[in-house]
Amino acid sequence: MMTSVFKLCFGFRSRPSVAVWLAGLLWAGGAARAAEPRVGTAAVDITPLLGVPMAGYYHARGADGVLDPLLSKALVLESEGTRVALVALDLIEVTRAITDAARAEITRVCGLPGGHVMIGATHTHTAPELAWPGEPSAIPGGAPPVVQAYTTALPGKIAESVRLALERLQPARLSVARGRCEDLTFNRRYILRDGSVGWNPGKFNPNIVRPAGPSDPEVGILYAERPEATGPAQSFVTYVNFAMHTDTTGGSKISADWPGALSRVLAGYHGADHLTLVGLGTCGNLNHLDFAWRWPQGTAIEQHRIGTILGAAVFQAYKQLRPLPAAPLRVKSETVELDPPAVSADELAEARQIVATVKDDRGGNFMKLVRAHRALDVAAREGRPHRVEVQAIAWGRDLAWLSLPGEVFVELGLAIKQRSPFPHTLVVELANENIGYIPDRRSYLEGNYEPESARCAAGSGEKLVEAAVKLLAELHE
Repeated sequence: MMTSVFKLCFGFRSRPSVAVWLAGLLWAGGAARAAEPRVGTAAVDITPLLGVPMAGYYHARGADGVLDPLLSKALVLESEGTRVALVALDLIEVTRAITDAARAEITRVCGLPGGHVMIGATHTHTAPELAWPGEPSAIPGGAPPVVQAYTTALPGKIAESVRLALERLQPARLSVARGRCEDLTFNRRYILRDGSVGWNPGKFNPNIVRPAGPSDPEVGILYAERPEATGPAQSFVTYVNFAMHTDTTGGSKISADWPGALSRVLAGYHGADHLTLVGLGTCGNLNHLDFAWRWPQGTAIEQHRIGTILGAAVFQAYKQLRPLPAAPLRVKSETVELDPPAVSADELAEARQIVATVKDDRGGNFMKLVRAHRALDVAAREGRPHRVEVQAIAWGRDLAWLSLPGEVFVELGLAIKQRSPFPHTLVVELANENIGYIPDRRSYLEGNYEPESARCAAGSGEKLVEAAVKLLAELHE
């Protein structure tokens, strides 16, 4: 009967012909499924215990409440047999030790090569201090056991988020867009009337002439949904790349800050299962302080304002979403050596005296502590260069992620995007490690907070730009 049906419909004369045709049909279908991109997402809670020392400032704060949870968010992409994982942590930073341990655990548990994992921190200033055993601690008197226990547990939780995302891999339709969010992120360095450069010089300051540099209003987006999706509830994830310091909330309560607020805005539209990951753009010299805004900008309600405005920009960018064609995933990284700055014996002696006697950054002590801690950290390196990773992940010739190892000035991120051969380049700072501020060369001459805090010498940022552009060019070939 089967043969006669095929004869009637297709003119086949023999069973072998039918078998060959069926085999070809099945192979083609299987190949199509194998080539179809897949996406998996997951989030694991990494909220610390109350009382833990909080990061971000040069004075002590203990967490006395939780505004919203901290998460390890994982996005796994699969295309043409290759998988990569992008992780966003609601933390002030991710250290080299944490990344190395997390990658090793991910490889052990999931089989995913560690080099195929990019781990970024959102830089929230309402998260715990971190301290890996055997490494220097920013906490006066050393890190208490609760901080070390929290830090050493992180790699396992990061690996768990990736494992769950891998388990949830499913076919997806991916799209990309480049939106803009004007007048939300601002350069926090200003040229003053006396010719100097001020850092956060205060609202309505009559001595301000103009910003000392640019900002970056671009909102880079990767969006994934079910292949048959007809509405927002059938989406999986929005990955957002935006450059703005994550310090809008303040206080002593744990919070993911504006990335958490943005996540809630997007989940309110797409549904509770929709995951939003923030890859922090280069914002070492950018923040949210709008000197034309009349009200305070350092409380919990500020993150709601920021999340609402940025969420609106993401919704506008959705109108520009374009399909991301199926293409191979490729990964490449390079180790770059960055020299530390010079520190004199007099600077070192003064630094030791300041750190021993000054315990709070308020009351005019802020820059004293900044310079002192920088001098001690640089001296501890004994001239050894920083060996840092620059990592690039490419989806065909359309989309690339690029990691940078610290708080990078916006001029450097813009230079990478302008020279990148990829139409969509998501530059992610504080990824895989953190060596502190990385200003552009000009800013070292101008001085003030970030250059005087930097643990790497002038020219380091430009060196990273060259390494990044080289990696991107190689992946685009």
